[in-house]
Amino acid sequence: MRISYILVNNTVPENAGAAARALKTMGFNDLRFVNPCDYLCEKAMMLAHGSHDILYNAKVYDSLSDALADIDFSIATSSKQRWVRKNEISVNRLKSFIEDKGDTVQELAIVFGGEESGLSNEDIALCDVVSSVQLAGSYPSLNLAQAVMIYTYSLSGIGLGNFGGQNAKNPQHTAYKPLKEKVIKVLNGIGLPPETLIHGRVLERLANANEQDINLLHSITTKIIERVEGELDK
Repeated sequence: MRISYILVNNTVPENAGAAARALKTMGFNDLRFVNPCDYLCEKAMMLAHGSHDILYNAKVYDSLSDALADIDFSIATSSKQRWVRKNEISVNRLKSFIEDKGDTVQELAIVFGGEESGLSNEDIALCDVVSSVQLAGSYPSLNLAQAVMIYTYSLSGIGLGNFGGQNAKNPQHTAYKPLKEKVIKVLNGIGLPPETLIHGRVLERLANANEQDINLLHSITTKIIERVEGELDK
């Protein structure tokens, strides 16, 4: 499994540099930016001591949806109560939560918002679950670089061969992302489009599924689609 770290609307170069250093220190190398500041400036490079390669190789995108295009499962980070219904996973439980996905997820992303207001509701809605760090008090809060450090430390070892792995097979009939697409097709086909409450609730529960559940649901949804394929494709 590869874990990508995505910074959305990052405005402080020093945080970009410190985030790169956190990735490198904890064994990660895929840093992505959406609408970033100048993350290659001197201020960023000073904080990215020994990790300049992470910044030089970082990918830049115009939107979060573009940055997530090749991602199987995405986790939004937020310290605020949002009007978006999503499962919330504590950073303390996140590693075991991810490990339960087994080989059904090969490309995973942790998404961070900008320094001023964090992720928007629209950005959170693009992700599968939300994660947060429990703090002793509501203020002062963590800054962006500190949050990245906590997540990289908490997830260190994933993607380094602890389970699954870059070369693990991830066929269409066992992977999480194709299952999500099939479930959405079924929901739309039976008159439950994205704007309905139950559509969101089903996807929310789907995000909690472990590897065994995902394999079982693949079989069930495939049978449903085969049974009513003519109706769903109209």
